[in-house]
Amino acid sequence: MPNAEKLAKKQAYFDKLQDLCVNSVAALIVHVDHVTSRQMQMIRYELRGKGTVLMGKNTMIRKALQLGHELHPDAGMEVLRSNVKGNIGFIFAQNCTLDDIRDLLKKHRKESAAKAGQVSMVDLSLPAGPTGMDPSQTAFFQALNIGTKIVKGQIELVSEFPILKQDQKVSASAAVLLGKLSIKPFEYGVEVLQVYQDGQVFDAAVLDIGNDVLIQKFLNGIANMAAFSREIGIPTEAGLPHMFGNAFRNIASLVADIDFTFKEVEPVKAFLEDPEAYAAANPVAAAPAAGGGGGGAAPAAAKAAVVEEEEEEDMDFDLFD
Repeated sequence: MPNAEKLAKKQAYFDKLQDLCVNSVAALIVHVDHVTSRQMQMIRYELRGKGTVLMGKNTMIRKALQLGHELHPDAGMEVLRSNVKGNIGFIFAQNCTLDDIRDLLKKHRKESAAKAGQVSMVDLSLPAGPTGMDPSQTAFFQALNIGTKIVKGQIELVSEFPILKQDQKVSASAAVLLGKLSIKPFEYGVEVLQVYQDGQVFDAAVLDIGNDVLIQKFLNGIANMAAFSREIGIPTEAGLPHMFGNAFRNIASLVADIDFTFKEVEPVKAFLEDPEAYAAANPVAAAPAAGGGGGGAAPAAAKAAVVEEEEEEDMDFDLFD
């Protein structure tokens, strides 16, 4: 009977994990070292109705994902299975976004004191100045060869002293001294490692990419497409604005010194005939041109620009130099 119960629980776990992988919007693969049961309890409570936290032994998780891949080969469970390493778990998003879950996890972090033999996660230095400890406790500083002096009845550090180094073990003396100073250098919580979505697993850093970064990358792609289409001579929607802009500049250069005109080129001719009057009537439009120097230099600069436009044989790529 106990074996039958065990098998039933195991099968229920397999079914639950497979169902969550198939039917959830996305999931976070999280690391839970040093996380207390109280922290996990609060996270589960606040995620009720929004998402599901699922932990388990790695052997059971791998077995469930292997069986799930056979049943649902398009769900990407085999990719997920290859990333089951270390003390990990899953948080599946159902009625919330992954950012909502990450914000919740940030709320449930806990400061922790340093313990002897523990690997430090941070670099920490004690600042120079008063420590608030009385002179009878100088032995703690002497054990670490920290220079001290007695000022107004309390111990002061002569200079800044690095007491913890990242990825190195905490010594017993350092742990005791930090405890005496009431310093808790470490902070523990659920750490997001990876994201599982649409059958793929990718690094959690992708979630930090904002809309401004995406828009800039999109615009860079359009600029590259426009430059490429202009280079090979095949018109594209991205390159057409540049083609028309270059064509208009060529036409403006040709009609600048003759009597022929049309509506679009009239502002250009007005500026060339009297830059100062144009600047006074159109302060915003003329600001870039007027900002370069005195009134006498503006007509010369404008004429020079026209001459340069006329002499330039190929104007196709001036926007991409």
